[in-house]
Amino acid sequence: MSLLIGDKAVVTIHYKLTDNSGAIIDSSEGAEPLAYLHGAGNIIPGLENALVGKTAGATLQVAIAPEEGYGEVHPQLIETVPREAFQGIDQIEPGMAFEAQGSDGQARRIVVREVNGDEIIIDGNHPLAGVELNFDVEVVSVREASEEEIAHGHVH
Repeated sequence: MSLLIGDKAVVTIHYKLTDNSGAIIDSSEGAEPLAYLHGAGNIIPGLENALVGKTAGATLQVAIAPEEGYGEVHPQLIETVPREAFQGIDQIEPGMAFEAQGSDGQARRIVVREVNGDEIIIDGNHPLAGVELNFDVEVVSVREASEEEIAHGHVH
């Protein structure tokens, strides 16, 4: 009998991720399949929930709303900062990404949205925040996780 996908299962999938216009955002095509520990928060909640109860060989298409993906866009994470905040960087252009230290001390990724003279508009949202995600998934394999994988919270 095939093992069903559920908590503490190591699941290996091939996937293609597109936005609503059909543009490919990410894919495992031509690469190793993605292996993750189910129930450990290794993948977005919407995809993890859609895979529950599936077995090796299953294929599915699933649309995931932002709240079950990378969240909604949080306007408070878009802010204007002075050019001095980018010490040592001469050329600052829209689309550039940087790692900044948040008020909580954690590193977070920011992207330059606009450059207006000495004012830089930055965005700390995940690049896929607010985006509906469309997955085409093939379950390659399902196995029980080892005690070590469960303790560490990821696949070895």
